[in-house]
Amino acid sequence: MAGNGSLATVLGLILVLTLFHNPITVAGQSIPAVALFTFGDSNFDAGNKQSLTKANVPQGFWPYGKSRDDPNGKFSDGFIAPDFVAKFMGIPIEIPAALKPNVNVSRGASFAVADATLLGAPVESLNLNQQVRKFNQMKASNWNDDFVKKSLFMIYIGANDYLNFTKNNPIADASAQQAFVTSVTNKLKNDISLLYASGASKFVIQTLAPLGCLPIVRQDYNTGMDQCHETLNNLAKQHNDKIGPMLNEMARTAPGFQFTVFDFYNVILRRTQRSLNYRFLVTNSSCCGVGTHNAYGCGFPNVHSKLCEYQRSYLFFDGRHNTEKAQESFGHLLFGADPNVIQPMNVRELVTYPVDEPMREFWLPTTSSVSDSTSSSSHGYEFY
Repeated sequence: MAGNGSLATVLGLILVLTLFHNPITVAGQSIPAVALFTFGDSNFDAGNKQSLTKANVPQGFWPYGKSRDDPNGKFSDGFIAPDFVAKFMGIPIEIPAALKPNVNVSRGASFAVADATLLGAPVESLNLNQQVRKFNQMKASNWNDDFVKKSLFMIYIGANDYLNFTKNNPIADASAQQAFVTSVTNKLKNDISLLYASGASKFVIQTLAPLGCLPIVRQDYNTGMDQCHETLNNLAKQHNDKIGPMLNEMARTAPGFQFTVFDFYNVILRRTQRSLNYRFLVTNSSCCGVGTHNAYGCGFPNVHSKLCEYQRSYLFFDGRHNTEKAQESFGHLLFGADPNVIQPMNVRELVTYPVDEPMREFWLPTTSSVSDSTSSSSHGYEFY
């Protein structure tokens, strides 16, 4: 008995020493009660578009929201990725659209608006700079500085800039494309810096999807079922290649700046190229719409669009936006995936990472590409 007691004492001492040796891991066992703020385009729009237009937004009507039997302005058949991230963070309410009146923003808000861009002033929408300024207008009366600093800021934007550029400049050469990418990413850096100056410190930046593989792009550019529009894919890759180095620099020079990058490009490409591995039957056309890829007109009252019988077998619900099943998988990847998907840390690790503590890892470029082989892409990360 005495021996058993001594063993228990020794084991207890080892456990205590282990806990004190790694306090960040201990703290990470519970998620702090902070907020989630989202910025960007229709992928993160929680219903803001409805407040900026006099027209009836199709996303406010069936079959949008079909899986929840709740058409609520989101561009999906149900929840979107930030909804799942909020749930995993322990936020008990849906993140509301910031532009809607009388909503509960105590645990965050969505400032994302469909058709948003980084450059220019989109019609009946807000560019990212305008979204950040709207956040600043609401900040003083809703969130204190300490709460904002501890909260999470998710951004997905840029797709509309490149879609518009390609449409308006169909024969742009490589130098013109590079110059445009530089102007877009420089504007993104400036707008992130504005958010940082407003008190934000924890950023999740999502890379652009392979835009040339969107059903609406395949349909518009007549690529057929098996091909993507590589011009748009190349623009997205050029854009994405600048994100990690840009954020590395900001983390090294801006005190308290913390970030992670979600590799959305390869997440979508994997599901496009190896669909059955992810339990999707259709990844090259939409569940809802008309045309060669069912990519246009979902939800429009004057369009007799088709609706698939079982949306969970589709990667895309409409021509540009993913089904709730796909969105849920994105939420899981954001919150808890390894560095081959999100790096240098996942959302759970970022939220629990001590405020104002310098980051100990940084982003490194992809070491292999999904498009080069059937294996998953891998990333690396190193210590500062």
